[in-house]
Parts: sequence; C-alpha cells; structure tokens
Amino acid sequence: MRKVLVLNGPNIGRLGTRQPEIYGGGVTYEALAEHLVETGQGMDLDVEVRQTELEGQLIEWLHEAADGEIPVVLNAGAWTHYSYAVADAAALTTYVEVHISNVHAREEFRSKSVLSAKAAGIIVGCGVGGYDLALAHVAASL
Repeated sequence: MRKVLVLNGPNIGRLGTRQPEIYGGGVTYEALAEHLVETGQGMDLDVEVRQTELEGQLIEWLHEAADGEIPVVLNAGAWTHYSYAVADAAALTTYVEVHISNVHAREEFRSKSVLSAKAAGIIVGCGVGGYDLALAHVAASL
C-alpha cells in the first residue's frame, strides 16, 4: 500500500462543532479521520491523518512528505490564503488542495489561495466528501 498524508491546518479539529452551517455538523474530525483511513485501505492507500494549530508543524510535515516522496491531501485552513511558508513547503510535494466549504461563496479573502498554483488538483465546496475525492485522485495518479 502507498502511504498518503492527509494534513489539516487550524480549526479543522473543530469539525462537527465549528460553524456547522458552513462545515457541516454531522461529522466530527475524529470520525472523518477514521473514515479516511478506512476509505484509503479500499484504494490500496495507507492513509495517515494529522491536524495542527501550529504553522511550523504543518511545514515540518510537508517536509517529511517531500523527503519521503509521500503524496499529500492538504486542507491548510486559513493558511491557504496567506502563508507563503506553507505554500513553499507544499510546493516540494505532490498535493491535492481541499476545502470543505465553497471558499468562493464566502468572504472575499477566502477566494485567494497561495497554494493552488502548484496543486495537482483542487477540490472546493464538496463538504467532507472532498477528502474522498482527493484520495481517489491520488490513488488514480500513482
């Protein structure tokens, strides 16, 4: 099985309780993580799901992925819109950018991503199902 990292930035750990009208209230972060591991197994992927509130931690995980040539499913949260440090680290990897909400239908600042230019794919507004689509894309492109 091919290893894949699903990396999540700030506030994603609050899934299920944070703004359920935007991010959905039916799935907790823990349930999503379990689901992604199981879904990955069905695609012959060894999925490891991680979440952090610390920008430097996310950058270290991206470096780990780059060094190990591990594909990434990346939901960088708010860092998507302004962190050139995360964008530079992500650019060292092969990654699919995921957004749970439709960022283009929200505040104007959310419609700009500093990550998109180097992404192998971008999935926006499909709810937590966007992660499944990203894993399918990774599995199909290995």
